Amino acid sequence: MKSLWLQSKAESLRMARNPYFIFWSLTMPIVFYFIFTRLLNSDMPDASEWQMHYLMSMAAFSVMGTSVMTFGLRLVQERTQGWSVFIRVTPLRGAVYVAGKMIAQMLLNLLSVAVIFAAGYLINGVSLSAAEWISAGLWISLASLPFLALGSLLGCMRKVDTANGIGYILYMGLAVLGGLWIPLDMMPDAVRQIGRWLPAYNYGQGAWSIAGGTAPSPVSIAILLGYLVAFMILSGYVRKKQEAV
Repeated sequence: MKSLWLQSKAESLRMARNPYFIFWSLTMPIVFYFIFTRLLNSDMPDASEWQMHYLMSMAAFSVMGTSVMTFGLRLVQERTQGWSVFIRVTPLRGAVYVAGKMIAQMLLNLLSVAVIFAAGYLINGVSLSAAEWISAGLWISLASLPFLALGSLLGCMRKVDTANGIGYILYMGLAVLGGLWIPLDMMPDAVRQIGRWLPAYNYGQGAWSIAGGTAPSPVSIAILLGYLVAFMILSGYVRKKQEAV
């Protein structure tokens, strides 16, 4: 446990100094939130509901970005620099090494969510009960596990540039098709049918439900768990194949 704690602490400090973390987790989502709630769509009849809905979307978008891009690219960078090979000859177990990274990422995700929630309150006066703020924040942080697993799978790639391109396509594609930028109800029927089965939609759906006073759907939870297991199995399989070479 001590080694896991020390590894998590070290990773948290490293990530907090990473400019990519600041960009993906805070700057980009807050700027988008301001644009889509203050400059655009400001004359909607249910403006307060839209501001709350989009705040949850941008908080989820933020955590998705750091889980896939920041976490995944860091794994690729460490592989190309030989850091992962060095870890194998130290007493630190590989499972502790990866678990420490994931715990550190989730802790920083909580911080990102808190900052974005504060921005929503300051920009538009979004108001929820204390229980709803806390529950939504915990959901967005804990339910990000499937995206951390996807980031781990992305981290199996051998080149940073390739991982960056594929990661960006996955991240933005999931966000758009999952209704985090534009609600699925405003999209063509074919997109809606696909989007409802994607992890991004079910991730956002949980946050939207909590902010609306209801619990996340059991279907959304089951779908997210399915993606988590699938990404973990794929990541483990690819890593074993690479280590065997």
